[in-house]
Amino acid sequence: MEDVQYLTDGPTSDDCGDLATRSAGASEAVEDDTVAHDAGCPAADVGDSRSSERTATRAIAIPRGTVVLAATPIGNDGDASARLIALLEHADIVAAEDTRRLYALANRLGVHVGGHVVAYHDHNEREKADGLLDRVESGATVLVVSDAGMPTINDPGLAVVRRAIERGLPVTCAPGPSAVLDALALSGLPTDRFCYEGFLPRKHSERVQYLRTMRAERRTMVFYETLHRIDESMADLLEAFGPDRPMALCRELTKEYEQVRRGTIGEIRQSVVDDPPRGEMVLVVGGASETDVRAAAPASLSVADLAVLAVDRALEDGLRIKDAIMQVVEEHPLPDGSLANRKQVYAAVLAMKS
Repeated sequence: MEDVQYLTDGPTSDDCGDLATRSAGASEAVEDDTVAHDAGCPAADVGDSRSSERTATRAIAIPRGTVVLAATPIGNDGDASARLIALLEHADIVAAEDTRRLYALANRLGVHVGGHVVAYHDHNEREKADGLLDRVESGATVLVVSDAGMPTINDPGLAVVRRAIERGLPVTCAPGPSAVLDALALSGLPTDRFCYEGFLPRKHSERVQYLRTMRAERRTMVFYETLHRIDESMADLLEAFGPDRPMALCRELTKEYEQVRRGTIGEIRQSVVDDPPRGEMVLVVGGASETDVRAAAPASLSVADLAVLAVDRALEDGLRIKDAIMQVVEEHPLPDGSLANRKQVYAAVLAMKS
């Protein structure tokens, strides 16, 4: 099991000397007075307003020899967790999607990023994963953060997680803000079963084709969309799902101008035309009803139709009739996914020959 460094939010002077303890594999030693300053020890007058807001008895663990995925605020800096702050201060390496945004966030939080900061984004995450994990193997804490929300959820991070699993190295999360869950909770739509679909395809033709495949999806669906494509995407949602499906358009979540528009697809589409929304958006769409599922299902073939196809298949491919029936039945499932009764199809074939 990996070594763990514990930090207290409000340590006494007797505790401060123990906070600099790190495992033998850590990247470099940290002087006691530096850690004491970061931890809010009374030996230094840090002038940190956060110290009065922290609970004195809570301990925050910094796991050694571990990859930590940490969620960052999606709009409201007040959502930064105490674990995120401690990890930013004490992780040996911080792998950030955008280093400039990382430092901007740290400045707003009043946090000093203590470890080595590296850029870790979509274009280099695969090639950098093993180098980061080599440091983890030697005992370092590697913190992975995206610009907003949880890494790997439409953001970099998956490559290092997969490689860590392959190499048998520990990975953990410091959970926090999530636009997906925030929008889902605020939508008023069912949350017991949902699917997150990420950004809708950019091209109109691909987007239309994709949405058509989702017509029979019974779970609540969550999509991301941008300011520049929201008008076209709402038109495509209307075409694919019709005007009456319930949905919510959530924008600027957790920010000052947060807004949730709830209604039918037709109503939300019209609101986008009349009052174009700004900012980052999450679309939550209700799942298909029984009527929607039936309407979206392809027409099923009758037993007589299957019998005709089976006879044709047997003649064309030189198959036994039973083998041809088996193939045809498996290729043409019923709307609920089950298969037609092969004995009934065989009886229909015999009736054709009589």
